[in-house]
Amino acid sequence: MMRSGVSLFMNTLLLAAAAATIATLAVLLWVSLRRLVDQTHSAAATLRQEVTAAVTAHGTTQRQDLEAIRAQVEKLTESNEARIDAVRRTVDERLREIQATSARELQEMRVTVDEKLQGTLTQRLGESFALVTERLEQVHKGLGEMQTLANGVGDLKKVFSNVKARGGWGEVQLETLLDQMLSPEQYERNVVTKEMSRESVEFAVKFPGRGDVPLLLPLDAKFPVEDYQQLLDAHDRGDAEAVEAAGRRLDGAVRNAAKTIREKYVNPPVTTDFAIMFLPTEGLYAEVLRRPGLAEQIQRESCVLIAGPTTLTAILSSLQMGFRTLAIEKRSSEVWRLLEAVKTEFTKFGGVIEKVNRNLETARNQMDALATRTRVVSRKLRDVGELPEADAKLLLTLAPPAAGADEEDAGWVEAQP
Repeated sequence: MMRSGVSLFMNTLLLAAAAATIATLAVLLWVSLRRLVDQTHSAAATLRQEVTAAVTAHGTTQRQDLEAIRAQVEKLTESNEARIDAVRRTVDERLREIQATSARELQEMRVTVDEKLQGTLTQRLGESFALVTERLEQVHKGLGEMQTLANGVGDLKKVFSNVKARGGWGEVQLETLLDQMLSPEQYERNVVTKEMSRESVEFAVKFPGRGDVPLLLPLDAKFPVEDYQQLLDAHDRGDAEAVEAAGRRLDGAVRNAAKTIREKYVNPPVTTDFAIMFLPTEGLYAEVLRRPGLAEQIQRESCVLIAGPTTLTAILSSLQMGFRTLAIEKRSSEVWRLLEAVKTEFTKFGGVIEKVNRNLETARNQMDALATRTRVVSRKLRDVGELPEADAKLLLTLAPPAAGADEEDAGWVEAQP
């Protein structure tokens, strides 16, 4: 018990000592903090005073600078105002002078323009009236030409109303295309393709055949204008039934024409196994192609190809290219024989060149020998004196060599006085 009491007393003393130490440390800490706060306040006051003094000094300097700048700006403003007033007065004077000069010049220009305008207006009016009169005369003349053209169209309708005349016109157009695209020897006119028949096709294009007998391509022009014209008239009236009826009649006319061409003119192997039916107008050709399956059925059943002006031109162009290819193939053998003959002659030419080369070599050797002999003679005559040129011309003359003599036998001879 006694030990426990002592221990408790000692712990109490230690706690009291610790509390006293803590209190002492707290007092020392408070004193240090108080001293630090006082120093901070003192430094802040000193800094505030220095900043205030610096700001005051800077504000004074800025104020002085602003006063100086304001004074300079006022001087510049006064100077600029004076200069602007001077410029304004000068500009006003110049403007008044320009206005006066412009007014005078405008008056003079107005007078000149009025005079020229009056003259030009009179001249232009006269020219315009003359031009209008001329144009009216041209219009009157054109109306007369239109009347003549209308009469010509009526005559053309009368011509086309004749079946033979229509066929002749189509034949002429077909012949024109053939003349433009092929040479005369590449086609024939009015050809009889069957031995026991008197029917002759209008034109036939000639292809290379067996031997000297050509293979013929029949071409015949057809122009069923009545049915086509009735179809156009029905279209213009908007009559569907008439359009259908005219279309059937046009189909029948084209089919009958194709059948006639096949029966009269297609005769293999004298001709090709098909023929070409030429329609002279693009409108008729387009209408036939527009009929569903008509051209294909005619080509399949009658072996007749329908062609308009443009289509026939393309076909003839293709045939012309084929003819050119055949001509090139035919000429190739002739060109080859010509090259063989040239090769033979060139071989002979090589022999002549060799002979000439040998002759040139001989001549060169003779010239070398002559040069050697000349040098030998020159060495022998080195110690001989020389005569004046005039005396040498009197004593010596160049005698021409005799006919047939060699060059080595030609030389200098003494001239006869």
